[in-house]
Amino acid sequence: MERSGYRIMEIDKEKIDDAILALLFLSLDRDGRSWKGFDWDAMNRLHEKGYISNPISKAKSVILTDEGIERSEHLFRALFCKPE
Repeated sequence: MERSGYRIMEIDKEKIDDAILALLFLSLDRDGRSWKGFDWDAMNRLHEKGYISNPISKAKSVILTDEGIERSEHLFRALFCKPE
């Protein structure tokens, strides 16, 4: 199906969430905080899954849970690192 010359795609939100969680690892500090400049719906889904603190706040960062930190590092290595 096309709309205005573009093919409509079905988006896999799980893959989007994994990619965003992996990218949160890039700006992760030693206190478990990371900048939250990503899609709000995806950030809310990551919060609902227990990976990050509630993104709805005036703070420009979120806190990753222990599980979120572990998963974000795993995903970052899987998606963006060269094999050792």
